[in-house]
Amino acid sequence: MSAVRSYEPLDVVRDASGLKEYLEAVEQRLDELFAGGFGAVDLAAQQALRAGGKRLRPLLAFLASPPGQAPPVAAGVAVELIHLASLVHDDVLDGAPVRRGAPSTWNEFGQQVALASGDRVFALAFSELAAEGRLRDLATLAETALALARGEALQRDLRFDPHTSVEAQLRLCSLKTGSLFSAACRLGAGGRRRSLGEYGLALGIAFQIVDDVLDCVGEAGETGKAPGTDLREGIPTLPLLFAAERDETVRAALAGGPREGVLERVAASGALERAHEIAHAYSRKACSYLNGDSRRRELEALAQAVVERRR
Repeated sequence: MSAVRSYEPLDVVRDASGLKEYLEAVEQRLDELFAGGFGAVDLAAQQALRAGGKRLRPLLAFLASPPGQAPPVAAGVAVELIHLASLVHDDVLDGAPVRRGAPSTWNEFGQQVALASGDRVFALAFSELAAEGRLRDLATLAETALALARGEALQRDLRFDPHTSVEAQLRLCSLKTGSLFSAACRLGAGGRRRSLGEYGLALGIAFQIVDDVLDCVGEAGETGKAPGTDLREGIPTLPLLFAAERDETVRAALAGGPREGVLERVAASGALERAHEIAHAYSRKACSYLNGDSRRRELEALAQAVVERRR
């Protein structure tokens, strides 16, 4: 008697018909865009692209698209380019030396080349959609780029403030991560299901909360960055805020004070579990927007995988 295969949530997603070919087409197009012509600027973009990543935003565009129609390659490429550009710019603003376990773009090529590379990648994202001739999609991408900029500004305002409200922190998650997840779903769906955009928004918030938890406990080799980056940068994430409520030492560290041993105190405070509970609530909220969607099984599995991930 043959053994029954035990499916993990990501297995369900990966087995989606046509997904492998779609992601290969997205990857090929990304490679083509940086094949040459702008010297160090393109080399910097190529390095950032080769650093990998989950390609989660193109995946969302595919899962939101109607089966039986041409897969939304341009949409997947555009949202991945916006994501890539935002990472390059964020690393410059934060002075982050490492991205995904390798030197960040500015650390490798210098600040001026990194900024120029990020600008070029942003422009290419709009160019991809402009070639499709769909003004509504361009408006969606522009709206998303503005949300990312507002998120960066809000993060600057909240830095080193241990009294940040949970509402403000969730707003930050919505702007910096949820907005692009939502855009990926909306672009993939072609405007057919607005609720898919709400699914993406809630999923993005859940994803960011888990990211913030992993920053407190993850190993650099797994997460691609040194643990405690948010604490060093004074970014008041949910786990840090929850721990700061109960622990004066954590509160002082989040305000810019000594950080020695603080991550251990965060873990001992129960803050990681509280933050994870909220991530699970947003994952469930995301699934509540799925009603008769053709790839509902895959989208639900993805929502589960997002909150169960360890990297």
